Amino acid sequence: MAPNPAPRRGRRPARRPRTRPTAVALGVLLTGLLATPAQPQDGTGPTASPKAPIGTVARTVGDARFEPGPCPKTAEPVAELDEARCGTLTVPENRTEPNSRKITLGVAIVPAATDEPKPDPIVWLAGGPGDDAVGEAKMAIDGGLNRDRDVIFMSQRGTYSADPQLTCPNIDEFNARATGLVYGAPATERLHVAATRACRERLAARGADLSAYNDTESAADYADLRAALGVDQWNVFGISYGTHLALIYMRQHPEGLRSVGIDGILPPATAGSALTWSSAKQGFDGLFKACVQDPACNRRYPNLSATFERLVRELEAEPVTTTVTLPDSQKQVKVVLDGGALVNWLTSATHVAEGVPRSVDELAHGKPQRVAQQWAAGKYSPQAIGRVAHGLVYGVFCSEWTPYETRAQALRGGQDAYPSFPRSVQAQAPQLTSLREDCDVWNVPAAPRSIREATRSDVPTLALSGGFDAQTGAANGPYVARTLPRATVVTVPYEPHVVFATSKCAQEITVSFFDNPTAPNTACLNHLKPPEFEIGP
Repeated sequence: MAPNPAPRRGRRPARRPRTRPTAVALGVLLTGLLATPAQPQDGTGPTASPKAPIGTVARTVGDARFEPGPCPKTAEPVAELDEARCGTLTVPENRTEPNSRKITLGVAIVPAATDEPKPDPIVWLAGGPGDDAVGEAKMAIDGGLNRDRDVIFMSQRGTYSADPQLTCPNIDEFNARATGLVYGAPATERLHVAATRACRERLAARGADLSAYNDTESAADYADLRAALGVDQWNVFGISYGTHLALIYMRQHPEGLRSVGIDGILPPATAGSALTWSSAKQGFDGLFKACVQDPACNRRYPNLSATFERLVRELEAEPVTTTVTLPDSQKQVKVVLDGGALVNWLTSATHVAEGVPRSVDELAHGKPQRVAQQWAAGKYSPQAIGRVAHGLVYGVFCSEWTPYETRAQALRGGQDAYPSFPRSVQAQAPQLTSLREDCDVWNVPAAPRSIREATRSDVPTLALSGGFDAQTGAANGPYVARTLPRATVVTVPYEPHVVFATSKCAQEITVSFFDNPTAPNTACLNHLKPPEFEIGP
């Protein structure tokens, strides 16, 4: 649900989020298998032999079966999977239908980096919706999650390495072309909805039951995975949309849960357009405040927040058109910047916070190229084409979000966050452009209202957020902790969406949490420094 920003300069490389709201996804076509299949043993019970590494035993539990085999396909080679134990989980597509067809989910288990791993592995829940967890293995292992535990990655139903794969490159390609159109124009929306309709028709024609791609079915998939792998107890770590799934999983399948980490938190009880506006405001304000507190930034770029709001109003009234060169291909593309495009650019650009004040200032002085190039580059990036499972995106949004948020409530979210913005901007929440119109086309039934209930659990939980997170605001951490009495809430300052991807401190806190879920070590927070903002001429 998040756009793909450029790498962060001046510190460590930033994770490219997916637009997911989108966050901010992973995968292009690569054939071939990255690991030799494990030699399967066979089992039928819920518990593996103590001597059998996780993922080496074929096992059927109920309607689910795990079968050891080759590693799932990934868009690019993932070296962290070279030693992985892999296979597939086969489950019903729709558990409410007695004769439902079966679907297959790819599984990869990266071994612990010690000869004596802890018995409770960590399962990774990817962002999106629509990202493939297997493709995120590098992020997890780079962060040290497999220090003394196996880490399990499974392609969520519909994602890149699952069968069926519910990706829709036509939507991604339209989103790239749309950077050359007026973002908020009715004609652009009609083209957007037409792309969504074409995606739906293609997936339905292939036999996909689009009503079955949702969090209730996905949570059951993970419950089946734990049983089919013979794991008595495990830990869950979800990022971005994966936190939404993790909170539902905690509620619907609490058995076998030792601890849960959530990073970039999206509460199922409040997810939707209004929350997205609130998150954008929090992230923008955090970044602008950091500039105010930096003497050099504040002196060179005074009143940055007011400048940004003024630019949104002016560009919505009179969009600016320019031509930029894409950094990877040297291809020249037309870019149109209106108020809505600027809001969505900044939502993503918090990942390259050091350059934001300069980019906004240049735009204010008639130089739109920096903003325009970043806006287009994220959409045209190979990482943005053909990797997101839009069948899962709309399956979640259209059954769990839009039925429980009215158009008036969504608009009020924009009005509350930014009263000065034109109504045309307020009506399109960042990352969720034309969502209601897309969902009318997608046409799946609403999930039971219980999907919106707050998760109440005494499972130890780590709630991580970033101070610059404009996609899932830091206030979501304390919000979900109200009903999680054993939660530790941590906001890592100066960091964007998904702090585990960009912050060594966040990684240390996370690893310490899985060692001691009731008392993670947060001492590194005391030594963090603000970014060094770029100061232009």
